[in-house]
Amino acid sequence: MKQVTILGATGSIGQSTLDVLARHPNDYRVFAVTANTQVDRMLEICQLHQPKVTVMSDADSAQRLRGQLRERSLDIEVLCGESGLVEVASDPAVDSVMAAIVGSVGLMPTLAAVRAGKRVLLANKESLVMAGHLFMHEVAAHDAQLIPIDSEHNAIFQCLPAGYPVGLAACGVRRILLTGSGGPFRQTPLEDFASITPAQAINHPNWSMGPKISVDSATMMNKGLELVEACWLFGVDQRQIDIVLHPQSIVHSMVSYNDGSVLAQMGNPDMRTPIANALAWPRRMDSGVEPLDLIAVGQLEFAQADEVRFPCLRLARQAVQQGGTSMAIMNAANEVAVEAFLQGRILFTQIPELIEMTMNSVTFSDPDDLQQILHDDRAARTCVDNALTGLD
Repeated sequence: MKQVTILGATGSIGQSTLDVLARHPNDYRVFAVTANTQVDRMLEICQLHQPKVTVMSDADSAQRLRGQLRERSLDIEVLCGESGLVEVASDPAVDSVMAAIVGSVGLMPTLAAVRAGKRVLLANKESLVMAGHLFMHEVAAHDAQLIPIDSEHNAIFQCLPAGYPVGLAACGVRRILLTGSGGPFRQTPLEDFASITPAQAINHPNWSMGPKISVDSATMMNKGLELVEACWLFGVDQRQIDIVLHPQSIVHSMVSYNDGSVLAQMGNPDMRTPIANALAWPRRMDSGVEPLDLIAVGQLEFAQADEVRFPCLRLARQAVQQGGTSMAIMNAANEVAVEAFLQGRILFTQIPELIEMTMNSVTFSDPDDLQQILHDDRAARTCVDNALTGLD
């Protein structure tokens, strides 16, 4: 019986993970679940999955949950804050940790799981974007297993040979083809971008995701972050990665080999597939996803990603090329800018403008020092906050 901690259990990835685990009650048990402040949703999870421990982001939410659990005679421990997240991510009883907290807050508990030598199912891309060099060093130093959950990176993982950690060139890999749907504005006239509303931006055509990730998909910063993540996960230069628009979201990514072969991982756009793959690897197990019907799909389209339409792709490549904490600075600026857009404080087109301004204003530094990474992250957030104050 494998014990699983789910960091970010109330989000879309967390809910899909719980669905997959519930299909295999003889193989997996939910050890711990965490959430932000969604007490009612966490209570439902506790009643259905009976975890041993829960973690809420603040003391008030934790106290409210304790009261709700006590009323229902549920003996489940409730922790709170970053210390609670770190504790359930590194608990000796845990075999696998689903790292699905959105944003930079997921870095410390994910790093704790790595340092505890867990199988880490990585859905929190910010851990690699912020601290990729340090993070991958810790994975090797503590013999942790790192399996990507993003559909694109999991697809690449499935298309690579088992020995790829020795180097992709030695495995005969020529290029990685990272696919993306292009989001809801793939064909929207550029002159209309300034009038895009938050409601339009979070309405993704293929995937059900939270507001922040949906906006990232609309700006294609999500793909930019995935580019950074792929460089760290697979040890490749950003110049070896092509971003390919694929609106159907059926081919999740591809790997091109020196002999002319291109291997693609395909499937219906459902996150339960990569989650099941990562939980059971190297085995396969039922995920609950309907088999792909290519006849019903009928047609697959591919196109080159346009960095004029989606300047966040250019900024991501620039951050990788600069190195150091540039990627952490870019990520922090994006988080603050996206939140400002969702609040109606800035236009959609101002998101990449604020990110670029911050990358040009905050000096990047050594990526091996976690405290320096966090310092530059804060500096970037302050830079955007100051710019927003001037706009208000």
